[in-house]
Order: sequence, then structure tokens, then C-alpha cells
Amino acid sequence: MTAIVRSARRGLATAACVAAALSLVACAPSDSESTSSSTPSASGSGAATAGPSSLCPGNVLSLTQNADELTIGTDKPAYSPWFVDDNPSNGKGFESAVAYAVAAKLGFDTSHVRWVVASFNSAIAPGPKSYDVDINQISITNERRKAVDFSTGYYDVAQAIVSVKGSPAASAKSINDLKKVKFGAAVGTTSYRAITDTIKPGPQPAVYDDNDKAKLALSNGQIDALVVDLPTALYLAAAELKDGVVVGQLAGTPGAPEQFGFVLAKGSKLTPCVSAAVDALRADGTLKKLEQQWLTTSAGAPVLQ
Repeated sequence: MTAIVRSARRGLATAACVAAALSLVACAPSDSESTSSSTPSASGSGAATAGPSSLCPGNVLSLTQNADELTIGTDKPAYSPWFVDDNPSNGKGFESAVAYAVAAKLGFDTSHVRWVVASFNSAIAPGPKSYDVDINQISITNERRKAVDFSTGYYDVAQAIVSVKGSPAASAKSINDLKKVKFGAAVGTTSYRAITDTIKPGPQPAVYDDNDKAKLALSNGQIDALVVDLPTALYLAAAELKDGVVVGQLAGTPGAPEQFGFVLAKGSKLTPCVSAAVDALRADGTLKKLEQQWLTTSAGAPVLQ
């Protein structure tokens, strides 16, 4: 994934998106854990209690950590535009909305969804989890699959380069123009891998604990550009960075896009149920509608070759 400012993990194309972005806050990973109840105004199944789901064999309630609720993990603070007002439980922001849509498909209304804090690094580490599922702009990779389970992908990811006016990176028109640029990215992310595997700059890329620190380094002139997922790049350029610019996006692998997925403990019996819910939301157009509502388009972010 891209840990974003996380983003993103994990500059908006429409006036509505700009207005939403300017009200959001950037975020950074935390290893602490906490819980909160959820009462979004327009999410969930509307049922009075948690109930069975046709997408999950047997009783889904027997597969969750707590018998009458779905526990969802994400980072703290929660990144924009994936969440709004650092409050995953309000149902606002793309990932919050997707999480509640999946919960509804599994038979949980909003009063039976509980959020806990889980850092990006702890989410992809092996071992027991404090949640049933985690949503945190985490890209699905074969290496990570060795330690955790992933649902099918709920969002196709493009990596993008964000900089500031006057930077050596700001006027780049191709990957070749970026060979002398000093890059930065969050540690352990697919954004860092995009720098080393695709851009391959001469200067050694700087590594940061999270995107907040990478953003600060860019603002202070310690790096020329950073790589994050495209929605996060667009948000940073529009709302977080002074004179921020999105230089462009990197081309993905044809036919095999990078994707964000829900993270579950390795071998979780809930994994096929969550995947079925994601697949149903993609098939009925819900994922596309939520993407259009909460995320920006790629307008103004040319693909760099």
C-alpha cells in the first residue's frame, strides 16, 4: 500500500471534492489501539440487529471476534480522502463508506460495527489481530499474503508523484526527467517500491515512518518529491502542501492493477465472506458510485512514460 498522509496509503477534480478535501486532515500511523462506536447517517443495512448473510456460509456471527458485531481496524489519525474528520465511524470518506457497505452485505447494521485503531505496519504483520477486518489503503501483494489474508480488491490503485512548485521534480514530463530527483516515501509501502523499481532515480530515496513525515520533508526542501497513491497525491497538492503539484502518475501493469484490499488474519474463515461482499458491491456498481462520491479523478495527472 501506500501509507498515506498514509494514503494516501493511501487537488480535486470537482468543486464538491475540493470542498470536501479542504475540510479533511492528514494523518500518520499509530501503534495504539482504541475503540469507537459507529453511527453514520447513511450507511449500513438499517436492520435492528446483526443478522445472517447469504454471502457467508453458516452463521457469520460465529466467525467474528465478538458474536454480535463486526470489528474493523484502521490507522489513527485516519487519512483523507479515505476518511473524514479523523472519524472512521461517521461513514464519510471512501474507505469508511466501503467498510459500512461490506458490513451491511454481511448482515451488520451500523450499531453492530465497532472500530479499533491498528497501524499500517501492525496490519500487515503476522499474528493475531484485534479486529475482524482492516481497511487502511493496503495494497495486495504476494509478499504480504504470506503473513495475512486479503479480500478481493475494492479499489484499483495508481501511484503518483507529488511535489511543489520550483522543485526539480515539478516540471518533469517523463520518468527520465526524474532520474536526478531526490524522492521520499513511507517505509514498507508499494509507493517506495515504485520509486526503486519503476523510477530508479540516482539519489537514494529517503524513507520515512509515515507520509506525514515525508510531506514535512518535502515542505522543508529535504526531498524534491514523494510518491503516494493518486487520490492522496491529489488531496495533498490541493489541501496540504503550499504550491503543491501532482507531477504525474505511474503506469500500472496492464491487466493486473495494483489494488487495495481488506486485511484479515491469516487463515481467517471470514475472508471468503468479505471477498464475496466486495465482489457483490463491485458487481452492483456500489464501489464505483462511492469512488465517484469520495475520490477524485485522474484529470491533471498525466501518465509518465
